[in-house]
Amino acid sequence: MNYIYPAIFYPEDDGRYSVIFPDLNDLATFGDTLADAFAMAQDACGQYLFTSLRDGEPLPSPSSVGSIEKDEDNAFINLIGVNLDEYARLYDDKAVKKTLSIPAWLNTACENSGINYSKVLKEALVSKLQTMSSPK
Repeated sequence: MNYIYPAIFYPEDDGRYSVIFPDLNDLATFGDTLADAFAMAQDACGQYLFTSLRDGEPLPSPSSVGSIEKDEDNAFINLIGVNLDEYARLYDDKAVKKTLSIPAWLNTACENSGINYSKVLKEALVSKLQTMSSPK
């Protein structure tokens, strides 16, 4: 599902941009460049909407661009779109059950040592992914 909310971009003296979402309880973020500010705005908006839906809170209706009032002359308003289905695929932390097979002797040794299989597997998989993505 796609959601679009207006955001106010404020150019700062140091070249950075602050971003405020009036419809999302004045959610704020910033970026070192305009492109970075847009990316950060999209991520902040996605996180806010995803968390709200996950917690069962209703989403606010987006205001029209024309109804948003900026309080500085150099500020500008832009729409930020978020695909929450895609966002959920990337950031959902819901656990997924997996079945695996290990030798019986290893199972006995791990149980006797109180090893948490899920924790060890998660750490190993994260480490493997980091190794695979690092430059060679």
